[in-house]
Amino acid sequence: MPLPPPPQPPQQIMRLGPRPLPLHLGTALMTWASSENAWQLWKRDSPISNPDSAVPELLAPVVAEANALEATGGAGRFEASLRREIARRMDRLADGVLAYRQHPVHRTLEEPPTVWRDGNTRLLDFGATHRLARKKGARAVLVVPSLINRWEVLDLTAEKSLLRAMAAQGLRPYLVDWGSPNEQERHFDLTAYVSRLDRALAFVAKRAHRRAAVMGYCMGGTLTVALAALRPRRVAGLALLAAPWDFHADTTGHGFLLSAGPLLADLADRAGELPVDILQTLFWSLDPWLAVKKFGRFLGLDQGSDQAREFVLLEDWLNEGPPLAGPVARECLVGWYGNNVTAANQWVVAGRSIVPRKIKTPALVMIPSGDRIVPPRSAAALVDARRGLRNVTRLDLPLGHIGMVVSSRARRLAWEPLIEWLKAR
Repeated sequence: MPLPPPPQPPQQIMRLGPRPLPLHLGTALMTWASSENAWQLWKRDSPISNPDSAVPELLAPVVAEANALEATGGAGRFEASLRREIARRMDRLADGVLAYRQHPVHRTLEEPPTVWRDGNTRLLDFGATHRLARKKGARAVLVVPSLINRWEVLDLTAEKSLLRAMAAQGLRPYLVDWGSPNEQERHFDLTAYVSRLDRALAFVAKRAHRRAAVMGYCMGGTLTVALAALRPRRVAGLALLAAPWDFHADTTGHGFLLSAGPLLADLADRAGELPVDILQTLFWSLDPWLAVKKFGRFLGLDQGSDQAREFVLLEDWLNEGPPLAGPVARECLVGWYGNNVTAANQWVVAGRSIVPRKIKTPALVMIPSGDRIVPPRSAAALVDARRGLRNVTRLDLPLGHIGMVVSSRARRLAWEPLIEWLKAR
């Protein structure tokens, strides 16, 4: 009898990040290569130099030193050194990307049980395995992440999991996993998603035999403001983590998004969705050099360290987000970012204008001061004395948008006050 074939090792899915990779590599190459082109304009005796082309004041000492080096060390010496440096930097970027793509670490945390489904959306019960969270009277919390990035950043590792920390402290968090839009959901607008949240909230309240609190992170926070406006009696408390509201309060770094928004909305209309690589291009526009800097730092880490492990898991989260349904993309790009309908009290969900000032539900607004994705002034509109939420507590954090949930200081500065506030409801 022939022996059975040996078991095959599980195949790891090839990483595609950082996405879109051609854009990151092209940004670096074109910028570094432009320095060689500039040198041809400014070096002495260059056939294409222009005497009328003034050297920028900041670069004048460098150009003078380079010309002196050429004069004393031989023609082409500086140019050769410049080419070597460009090649070194490109090699370092490529090596950093390859080190990430080939890293053996993958997220292995066991998921909690799924207790509810609607289309491709499901609820994960993070309190199911925690004794304190299962106690009678434990406060249920509906946790709503963004539609753009998946939920795993709230449960990155066993040590850095806001959701598991909430359960360990006696809360019962139910996490919304939006999934990826199926054929029907590709036609969803924001009203459809808020309606789905309404059904999820009703399920959680029925299961807990009492009203639930609601916590929203990033775009999920904006959606939960609408939920609280539509269902004020169902929400025991509203916690908002870096939730954008006034999209014109600070447009620093958002120029590309504002100018390209209508074109991208037309693309989403035709395609039925806004693809992941387009969404990542919008994040690239906030800091085109971020990938170059962070993958260079990653290459210098001990690849077996916790720091390297967390970098890989965060990059996987950033690069594996779902596409955005076409109508949602149009509402966000044109309605939110273009026309600022939220801050103008003109955002209509389920036929009603969403006006924060009319919401009486107790609210906590957490604003990370180092946030580049949601400018602090955008989130702070929800605590404005004239137009913000009525019964609100503001908490400013010396953290970033992602750092408020996964950094080394997140537990002390963000998790603990958030948990205490939710328990007090």
